[in-house]
Amino acid sequence: MPAVTLTPTGPFSLASGIRFLEGFGPANHHPAADGILRLAFPADDGTSVVAAAVRQEVRADGGTGTVRADFTVHPVHPSTPDAAKSAKAVNAVNAGAAAKQAVRAQLARILSLDVDATGFAGLAADPVVARLTADYPGLRPVCFHSPYEAAAWAIIGNRIRMTQAAAIKARIAHQHGHRVHIAGQTLHAFPTPAALRTLTHVPGLTDIKIQRLHALAEAALDGTLDAPHLRALPADYALAELRALPGIGPFSAELILIRGAGHPDVFPRHEPRVHKAIATAYGLRLPSTDIDVTQLAKIADRWKPYRSWVAFLLRVHAQDTPQPRPACYGSAPSS
Repeated sequence: MPAVTLTPTGPFSLASGIRFLEGFGPANHHPAADGILRLAFPADDGTSVVAAAVRQEVRADGGTGTVRADFTVHPVHPSTPDAAKSAKAVNAVNAGAAAKQAVRAQLARILSLDVDATGFAGLAADPVVARLTADYPGLRPVCFHSPYEAAAWAIIGNRIRMTQAAAIKARIAHQHGHRVHIAGQTLHAFPTPAALRTLTHVPGLTDIKIQRLHALAEAALDGTLDAPHLRALPADYALAELRALPGIGPFSAELILIRGAGHPDVFPRHEPRVHKAIATAYGLRLPSTDIDVTQLAKIADRWKPYRSWVAFLLRVHAQDTPQPRPACYGSAPSS
């Protein structure tokens, strides 16, 4: 089985990421007790599925260990006239170094290992960030497998409970996705864009949501949801492009850019739970209706170039603390 290695720059804990996924509904993740992260997902090429078993070296000196992923790439045969051509192309890629590079890049993005985190420790001058990194050592954002999957989640989950949305997403994967075997377990990947656009009925989804998923699949196939493309754009431009997709509003656009494309430095202006977490952590003591997003964005400017990461840690902490205590991390920094 081919493998790729990833060398973290800065602190990183795969175990912390696995613990986070246990409580993250969209992942539908059921970890084993062996410390292996098993993943199955549509590849960025849109025509194949990757199965990976990810492990992290345990170092005797307590340092950050190297990450290794054993993987397989599975051609998926969509019901299209060019299916044979696509399968032939995937098989050719699967045999060479290009497949390793593509898988390595996608896994690095999923685990936020494509970002140099050596400067993250410098944010510890902020007492809030210092406490967060102490409480969650080595935890980096664990992203959706791709902007495509993040956008699909946004559409599926719109105006329904997260538990219900997670069940629908898992059922779509089980019934229409590609089944893979990796490290002793069977997983079902979410359908590739070509497969998703063929769905006509999904229990629990309205016709308009299915139409929007079809449009999303087309956008993924034409490159609109390409992660490097989205991250290369100024954030405002990328968000505007995403909001042009049917069913994608400001909140969903931020989700796709931050947790789908893995952008490390975007302040989520449309996520009230993060805003409340910031206000609580910095002791602003403001009713939620009076929270000034511009004021919060100024606080977040202190986290550059890791604004997405700190916002992620704040939300994780808020989820772990149902009854937050005002000013539990320290006082607000001066402007």
